[in-house]
Amino acid sequence: MSTSASEISARIVEAVMAQKLAPGSRLGEQQLAMLFDCSRTIVREALTRLAARGIVTVSARRGWFVIEPSQEEAREAFEARRVIELGLIRSAGTTGKLDKTALRQLKAHLQREKGALKESDVGNRSFLLGDFHVCLAECLGNTLLADTLRDFTARTTLIAMLYQSTHDAVQSCEDHVQIIAALERGDHAAAEALMAAHIGTVQSALRVQAPTDPLAQLRDALAPLQNTASAKPRRRKPAPSPDDTDSSTYLGALL
Repeated sequence: MSTSASEISARIVEAVMAQKLAPGSRLGEQQLAMLFDCSRTIVREALTRLAARGIVTVSARRGWFVIEPSQEEAREAFEARRVIELGLIRSAGTTGKLDKTALRQLKAHLQREKGALKESDVGNRSFLLGDFHVCLAECLGNTLLADTLRDFTARTTLIAMLYQSTHDAVQSCEDHVQIIAALERGDHAAAEALMAAHIGTVQSALRVQAPTDPLAQLRDALAPLQNTASAKPRRRKPAPSPDDTDSSTYLGALL
């Protein structure tokens, strides 16, 4: 049985969150069709869905690629996560503490995170640290926003890879532990503050360079030479006519 478009898109997002697909990775339709044992039509449908979600992009001549977020897109992605995640926690504050089932699910996720930190599988660790935020949204009762958050988490994973994040995985897990502890005791204000600090720390760990002057190189190249102003204009000798010299000498004089 061939793989569906939904399954293919889910697998690609998982690979991104596990840092197994880097920004700019090419996604060939034929190769994916062979890997997933399906038609290129189904692959194209999956990639089109991911393009609409902002995970991949397409070029008419070059094909499909995982996105390479710009600095501005990186800022917007983190801002979107703040709005969604802080809003979810604030909204949950009106209902009191998390129910026991949700708490068990979140604590089980935290245990998997801690287990992954002790192992050498960086991909599994990266996926779990990102998926925590999706799991939290689901446990707070909003599956629609959880789906949206999955896409933004995938984007911020790509951003972390592209801009060589220095954020420590152990610290990230500890932040998650503190957030759940605050929710367990019903202190949603503290949980919201902890989440805001956590997202801010992850964003500040990016090695984002200051914007460069796009005209700097051209400006330097076209700057007047230092001795140009003081130098006297040289009188050009009249070029010899083609009748006075051979063609090669004449061409050299013109050049």
